[in-house]
Amino acid sequence: MKSTKSAARYAKALLELAIEKNSLAAVESNVNAIIRAGEETSDFSMFLNSPLITGTKKLSILTTLFSDFENVTMDFLALVTKNGRESQIMAIAHSFNAQLKDYRGIIPVSIVSARKLEEATRKKIVAQIQKTVSGTLELTENVDESLIGGFIVRMGDKQIDASVLNQLARLKQELIK
Repeated sequence: MKSTKSAARYAKALLELAIEKNSLAAVESNVNAIIRAGEETSDFSMFLNSPLITGTKKLSILTTLFSDFENVTMDFLALVTKNGRESQIMAIAHSFNAQLKDYRGIIPVSIVSARKLEEATRKKIVAQIQKTVSGTLELTENVDESLIGGFIVRMGDKQIDASVLNQLARLKQELIK
């Protein structure tokens, strides 16, 4: 919990600094490169979390790996490393992207359905969601056949479960009572 809170604070500081220095696009690109490095190889995360490698050595390696990064990003990585928080760099990067979406008014929405939604159904769901929020929806769709039918919509910490599986579970609970 503490690491998530501190990662969010660092990400907020980086976002505010990037906006202030008018280098938001470059910093966003840098942060996405860090995320890609973490996703493409597990060695990167192990390197960041290693207690055997000193902060100075980690910063030296990060500087070499990301030599084309914007000065704002490199200075930020130096600060994070100096403060001994390099193990949180991946969490900071993900938090930065989430906060950047919020800053731009982009709302991530996930729809999980039992089968691929038809275009008309998708448009109806999106239209209903759009009525409740102000901003641009970023839609992600997944298929989970275990739902049997229906769908689940997740938006932030809210969830609407209109799946047949959920309805059957509720019915079972009612019958057990």
